[in-house]
Amino acid sequence: MTHTYQLTGMTCTSCEDKVKKALELVDNITNVEVSKENNTATVTMTKHVAIVDLQNALDPKYQISTIDHNENIEQTRSWFETYKPILLIFFYISLITVLIQTTNHHFDFMQAMRHFMAGFFLVFSFFKMLNLKGFAESYMMYDVLARKIPVWGYIYAFLEFGLGISYLLNFNPIFTNAVTFIVMSISIIGVLQSVLNKKKIQCACLGAVFNLPMSTVTIIEDGLMIIMSLIMLITML
Repeated sequence: MTHTYQLTGMTCTSCEDKVKKALELVDNITNVEVSKENNTATVTMTKHVAIVDLQNALDPKYQISTIDHNENIEQTRSWFETYKPILLIFFYISLITVLIQTTNHHFDFMQAMRHFMAGFFLVFSFFKMLNLKGFAESYMMYDVLARKIPVWGYIYAFLEFGLGISYLLNFNPIFTNAVTFIVMSISIIGVLQSVLNKKKIQCACLGAVFNLPMSTVTIIEDGLMIIMSLIMLITML
């Protein structure tokens, strides 16, 4: 996408060069054209960059503002574009879970949770295994256990696959849910630390296939598995 911004504070061609170089250093920006005469900056980006990030990249004497687009709409569109893969995955898993329940005489909440978790772990482990080394390297950047034991990243992908099969076959529910609760509780620690510290790193939830940033979406993803496994454990004990 390409946006044109109003840019004030430039007084010479040197200013143009400074602004151009500063904006080109911002992540996801591929090209910048600056005009002192028109007081504009035309920025091409692979995905929407918030106006506040553009301003932070510039010297305070330069002020940038929108001209031809609505910043709130662009941010919303950018959010959906960024998280489209994970949103589609959750939609399809949820749809299949509900469709399975239509074959029952009544909605079985426990069975639905079990099928949802089976789909979740099988799909997410699939994407991790497409590039197992890439996943392990990304996971090691923020997971508390993988940082200390690098091989844990490789084990984790196969563990997710095993949990998916276990939920699908309803194998030893107490053991399966206990393992899920423990593993996901450990996993969410590193996610929380990264989000709270505002670290801009890639989330490894879908392996190295999609470039998903670490965010509250990742917390919700891990938290959902923790809550579901805890509910099933409490129900069975």
